[in-house]
Amino acid sequence: MLYYNADIVTMNADRHIIADGAILVKDNRIADIGKTKALKEKYPEEESYDFGGKLVIPGLIDTHVHLAQSLLRGCADDKELIQWLCERVWVLQGCFEEDDGYVAAKLCIAEMLKSGTTTFLEAMCADRYNFSRVANAVEESGIRACLGKIVMDIGTYTESAFSMHPGLIETREQSLLGTLAMHEKWHGKANDRIHVWFGSRTPGGVSVKLFKEMTQISQEKDIRITMHCAEVEADKKYFREEFDMSPMEFCDHVGLLSDKTVLVHMVWLEEKDIKMLASSGTHVSHNPTSNCKLASGIAKIPMMLENNVNVSMGCDGSPCNNDYDMIREMKLAAILHKAVTLDPTVMPAEKVLEMATLNGAKALGLEKEIGSLEVGKKADFVAVDLNKLHTTPSYNPVSTLVYAATGGDVDTVVVDGKVVVQKGELLTMNEEEIRVQAKEHADALYKRAGIVNKPIWPVV
Repeated sequence: MLYYNADIVTMNADRHIIADGAILVKDNRIADIGKTKALKEKYPEEESYDFGGKLVIPGLIDTHVHLAQSLLRGCADDKELIQWLCERVWVLQGCFEEDDGYVAAKLCIAEMLKSGTTTFLEAMCADRYNFSRVANAVEESGIRACLGKIVMDIGTYTESAFSMHPGLIETREQSLLGTLAMHEKWHGKANDRIHVWFGSRTPGGVSVKLFKEMTQISQEKDIRITMHCAEVEADKKYFREEFDMSPMEFCDHVGLLSDKTVLVHMVWLEEKDIKMLASSGTHVSHNPTSNCKLASGIAKIPMMLENNVNVSMGCDGSPCNNDYDMIREMKLAAILHKAVTLDPTVMPAEKVLEMATLNGAKALGLEKEIGSLEVGKKADFVAVDLNKLHTTPSYNPVSTLVYAATGGDVDTVVVDGKVVVQKGELLTMNEEEIRVQAKEHADALYKRAGIVNKPIWPVV
């Protein structure tokens, strides 16, 4: 298939933007890329698809997603952290039953695809979400996914103010051995669109012994790891009081600092922690909306980038975002740090697009396969319609994309060489069926959990 008549942001080494460009896709890879005129003359018999002058970018890569939390959208808005987590989010997640995880995954994936995300990293899939059914949703939808399976051994989660709902507690055998079983069953499936990771809980939910066991297996079996870290100030205090270490000193102690690890949030770090990140090649996922909404703080992203830390981006989950729109997330990442540093030149639009594409691919260990539009790479790309009132006029398409567009402007999405969204319509799943099922399952979930979610203002 020859996709033509598009302005293509390649994200290649020279950051070329091809005006009136075309992409030739063979099987699931990019076979050629260049000017429309040249490629049409070169491949006159090729079936073609007219992008109508839209902007084409590499598929966006979300490196921190909670699929299950899509059913929890709006469940704990404007709540203090312990109330948010222990009275709402964990309670609802701990009451998941058969197929809730599958329905939630379909809802989240549908939203991601329609807003331009083609690859994501699931943070921690619990046993009760049914990992195989979640993988089925990935398989059916056509998206590319790295699925983190929970690793924990209870630790002190049941002894603190952050008491976990019993429905979410798993033993070492359930979680670690379960992850290895799911890795054996699912890693590389769906034409290599599914990868299986360790989705580690934080210290307090994982013993030092289990951390060391997991990180050793990670190196031996090449299984990557993701973990929330230093998200709130209490995390920093916990590392110091329990281990007499900084967050990154602890991570180094248990073997987490590695180019096979993605650490998420990373708000409460000192400069020495950032130096340790950089020297170890450990990756970071920046989640600005989540950090702002939960009042967690603001990560020192400009300092990380100055120290050559690979920083990617994530939307997190519905209770703390409340959407999975990476284009909106890019805008906040770009403007937030300007206000904090009092410097309008930091985090330009081009930098945050790199974070959402190239850096995300590197964080997932997929930089040779995705993240840019170059010959030989997987055909994952997105066409965005900038010919709208709120994006006109547009002289720098990257700036317009980041500062003026939203996921609602996505027109076409191609993943692994297949069109999965066309003219804004999801082709691989039934949108109306997903919406109806999600509402039904959410209603039943709230009832089981004994939680009433209603408007603050009176409904008359």
